[in-house]
Amino acid sequence: MNILCLDIGSGTQDVLYFQDHLELENCPKFILPSPAANLSQKIHQLTTKKKDIYLYGENMGGSYKFALKNHIQNGLQVFIHQDAYFSLGDDLEKVKKLGVQVTDAPPKQAVPVFLTDFDPGFWTSFLKTLDLDYPDLILACAQDHGFFPGQSNRKGRFELWKQFINFNANIYSFLYSNPPQRLTRLTALKQKIGQGYVADTGVCAILGGLFDPDLDQLQKKQGICIINVGNSHVLAFLIYQDQIYGIYEHHTKKLSAQAIWDHLQQFKQGTLSNQEVFASNGHGCMYRPFLQDINFQPTFVLGPQRKKLAPFHVTFLCPGGDMMLAGCFGLLKAYWAKTSTQ
Repeated sequence: MNILCLDIGSGTQDVLYFQDHLELENCPKFILPSPAANLSQKIHQLTTKKKDIYLYGENMGGSYKFALKNHIQNGLQVFIHQDAYFSLGDDLEKVKKLGVQVTDAPPKQAVPVFLTDFDPGFWTSFLKTLDLDYPDLILACAQDHGFFPGQSNRKGRFELWKQFINFNANIYSFLYSNPPQRLTRLTALKQKIGQGYVADTGVCAILGGLFDPDLDQLQKKQGICIINVGNSHVLAFLIYQDQIYGIYEHHTKKLSAQAIWDHLQQFKQGTLSNQEVFASNGHGCMYRPFLQDINFQPTFVLGPQRKKLAPFHVTFLCPGGDMMLAGCFGLLKAYWAKTSTQ
């Protein structure tokens, strides 16, 4: 079986083309610009050419918003199809306030730009260039803030975490064949990949850490804290025996390394409040009740911005021999766990 594993971030798209007849080390691996990064580049080019833009397609990563704002500030027009505005925000009126005009038909002068996290045509061509078959199965992850029109999606995302964890705190339960309706970005992604599974990038990064067999065995004996310092978000989980006991999420660029570390020290003791994290412009933190004799002090770090925590007492992870593919290894580990029980 050939499995295409995609970790779709804000800056990069990390790719593992897993072939079960090969050793993992010999499977093709790629670090590519993310769809949102490619889209930002395309918008910058159209800004330089002084071209108006018509966006259409589906929900996808919204980090291209900054390029779009620059486009508008340069006196150029941006139009968007009503079915495609979700990647810019949950509330249509707020999207309009960015200066974006909603229309069902592309204006003649505007260059059409398609929005998607997954383009089957691109992957068919890309893999064909490398003499690789289109995969039998696709596993993909992306960060999904959920759909919360009229309210903060920072708060909403943590309400979803609470609902999901109260229902099933097993970390492997967050790999979806059919994602919950509120996870609109993952729903769009699942529709595009067809047969396969989707998950949140944060969960997959943590699962990627557990791809390390020594760490996986350790968390079966004692609590651990795993942190992914991504290009946009810092996400930490308290894990013990495959169960999630706490989640912390903030923005990588909003806090200094020391401030992140101070938060994490409180988080591992269960004393950091959701209100404090939210007030500092983070997403929040939450806990399941845990006995005080569970020690979550051992701290393991991965992610492209992990060097921020280098001065502190942490262990850097390199699952599968390539830290940048942690999310892909996490997808694979979750898939193996799910299918082994079916």
